[in-house]
Amino acid sequence: MIQPTVHRVQYYETDMMGIVHHANYLHWMEEARIDFMDQLGFPYAAMERNQIYSPVKTVSCEYRQPCTFGEEIRIRVSVEAFNGVVLRIGYEMEKPSGETVCTAHSEHVFLNREGRFVRLKRDLPEFCRALEQLLNGSGGEAGKDAPAGDEPGA
Repeated sequence: MIQPTVHRVQYYETDMMGIVHHANYLHWMEEARIDFMDQLGFPYAAMERNQIYSPVKTVSCEYRQPCTFGEEIRIRVSVEAFNGVVLRIGYEMEKPSGETVCTAHSEHVFLNREGRFVRLKRDLPEFCRALEQLLNGSGGEAGKDAPAGDEPGA
């Protein structure tokens, strides 16, 4: 089961009004996405060592409630769509009270060092299966067949 990422709002993330500056939510999304990949069994660092890169194609955020210094924010990550080329990830950020502070989405592609698309179904089939399991609602089983080690597909 993929666990939410917990982020405690830092003072430097707030603006002159004492609330989190909107740009910081993008950093939190990346933090949660990296944690998600680790939990899934395919750490970013290991993928990059294997020359698979995942740049952001699109990002959007809907801000609903302000956050302030010291608050704990839980970030839930979900797989919204995956077609073997583009991965769409959803984020729900909430306070411990359950109040949603932000919903967001990002889309990612997978490229090699030369900037060409990676054929994930051929080069990393375990990763594709794990994403498809999450997409199909069997999130508790998603990382089951994925390697627990440092190298994706190892």
